[in-house]
Amino acid sequence: MMPFALITGGGKGIGKCIATELAKRKYPVLLVARDEKSLQEHATTLSNTYGVAAHYLALDLGKLGATQILMDWIISNNYNVGILVNNAGYGLSGPFSKYSANDHIEMMRVNMEVPVALTSALLPMLTKNAPAYILNVASSAAYQAVPGLSAYAASKSFVLSFSRGLRHELKNTGVSVTAVSPGSTDTNFANRADVGVKALKTAEKVNMTPEAVAAIAVTALFNKKPEVITGFINKLGAFLVWLLPKKLAESTAASLYGL
Repeated sequence: MMPFALITGGGKGIGKCIATELAKRKYPVLLVARDEKSLQEHATTLSNTYGVAAHYLALDLGKLGATQILMDWIISNNYNVGILVNNAGYGLSGPFSKYSANDHIEMMRVNMEVPVALTSALLPMLTKNAPAYILNVASSAAYQAVPGLSAYAASKSFVLSFSRGLRHELKNTGVSVTAVSPGSTDTNFANRADVGVKALKTAEKVNMTPEAVAAIAVTALFNKKPEVITGFINKLGAFLVWLLPKKLAESTAASLYGL
């Protein structure tokens, strides 16, 4: 049997669609997310539709010790992993002072610590299964500071930088690293992040479907692309951020969040 693809945040949104894209290619999948009902339903759908093994673990990756619980589950079930998709993540919108330190730290744990911990723990297995793949889901926000999403954007900049460095380190191991940076996507991100009305309306104008984002991401993964920004508007935005003064880009972003 082909090695498993492990997808964090695999019950809904982009992660769910990435799991579908991989199942289409006959990869068995391991889905990890908080919502057990969504995981069970999607695992059943993938198994019945594509004839692949699909297992799941309901787990809140923001809690201390969650990564060890996940690794214990993988090892105890003798799951052989050849693809790691670090997709789980979320944002907190509004002034930094709106949230407690613990709120920010828990978000940063999911967005940054978990991908690093899982990559470290699974790298020996991935190397053994080469050619193997790591897909890290960053964000178009990774390319600039975003007032109103300050900690979130910084966490995604970390993911992007980590992916770039790790890709170079692993270039002779048979393990490929790809970073995908979606922009506004029709998922539950905006609701969980509690973005304001102005930001939400702006995002709706350029929303991509999670299915489209997942298809781009998985294609980039297997083509061993270093990084990809999904959608023309998001690519243009990243270019303009690079081209224009940072103060202008940051002021524009701040205005969307009423800051």
